[in-house]
Amino acid sequence: MISCSMRTVQVAGSPAPRAIILSLALLGAAGCLPAEIGDDRLALGARSDAGRPAAEPAAADFRIVAFGDSLTAGLGLPVEQAYPSRLQERLELAGYRARVVNAGVSGETTAGGLRRIGWSLTGDVEILILALGGNDGLRGLPVEQMQDNLASMIAAALDDGARVLLAGMEAPPNFGADYADRFRAAFAQLAAAYDVVFVPFLLEGVAGVAGLNQADGIHPNAEGADRVAAHIWSALEPMLREARAPHAAGNLPGGS
Repeated sequence: MISCSMRTVQVAGSPAPRAIILSLALLGAAGCLPAEIGDDRLALGARSDAGRPAAEPAAADFRIVAFGDSLTAGLGLPVEQAYPSRLQERLELAGYRARVVNAGVSGETTAGGLRRIGWSLTGDVEILILALGGNDGLRGLPVEQMQDNLASMIAAALDDGARVLLAGMEAPPNFGADYADRFRAAFAQLAAAYDVVFVPFLLEGVAGVAGLNQADGIHPNAEGADRVAAHIWSALEPMLREARAPHAAGNLPGGS
């Protein structure tokens, strides 16, 4: 396994956490905030095989597992428009022979993720994109419990020889500023403790932007999912360069 120092990726000009939390507060006040990300009442297009590793094409040299909840699964979108599929497009254009596995499950908490992390790491998994915690925050579950669950998943991936890209989440303001602050800090503490690549907020530049989200105000639409993929790509591509040379370099239209 190649050691990867913690690297925090920020996007210039994107909404600050306070603005994001304010938008969540407005959604909650309007009754638009679901009980959880991927609530069954909103499970448009949910797949029975969600989270199961898909068979990669014969040409793939390794796998990248996008592990998360409905934000990863692409709730309300065709699977080819979910952010992991958009990442796959970027990998192919950049010349990497890799298979991105969409291991997102709607409604998943970190406890649920911990129960299935083992079989999600089977096979030649080079990188785990870990994007869980949003449903813990919406439910007001203990931050320490979420942090322990995420720590166990990170440790499992590292022990298995995979590298980790940790994507943070923001908690809604319903449970107070102290909870939101501790929730946010938990991700940064984990990234530092395990020395993994860190994206502070999965939905940076997308959350709170009406034109990038579906009617529920939580789940990205097709354009929003592409923005999420671009944000993750900015952290993922340097990880790939450290370990894998592209087979045929290509240029992404419009940059990342």
